[in-house]
Amino acid sequence: MLTVSVCVGSSCYVRGSDQVAETLETLIAQQELEEEVALIGSFCMDACSMGVSVRVGDRVFRGIRPESVERVFAEELLPVIRQQLAAVGSKGRVAEGA
Repeated sequence: MLTVSVCVGSSCYVRGSDQVAETLETLIAQQELEEEVALIGSFCMDACSMGVSVRVGDRVFRGIRPESVERVFAEELLPVIRQQLAAVGSKGRVAEGA
């Protein structure tokens, strides 16, 4: 299972990490990835002044805002999720789209 972490530290929280996490949960479900992706909260990713940070596996994405999370998911996070799932031998449609 691939872990996607959303920073919920105080700086990210005031910048909307709860909204980012809720939207990511919905987007992950829309892609039918709930069985392959674990969405969790995490503390400091060392980018407190940049906005909400999200870690996909070993990659950290910074400066995500509630109003941009859908675009960032489609353009940046989802390709990395698919790539990392394919690298660990994920089966089915997700691996085919990688």
